Amino acid sequence: MPSSYPCPQCSRPTLYSISNPFRPFCSQQCQILDLGAWASQSHRIEGDALGDAEESQGEDWQA
Repeated sequence: MPSSYPCPQCSRPTLYSISNPFRPFCSQQCQILDLGAWASQSHRIEGDALGDAEESQGEDWQA
């Protein structure tokens, strides 16, 4: 039986099951709002700041 929990974005009750294509969110709207928050850097994972050398190495790797 799927468990019910609050949506991380809007706190509405949601089922965590295979039938919910947006899990852990309740809807596509909440999923996209969360993605937008990560893209705008409103959500961040704490860590050490990168130095100039580390940032340039990352850019070379992505190119």
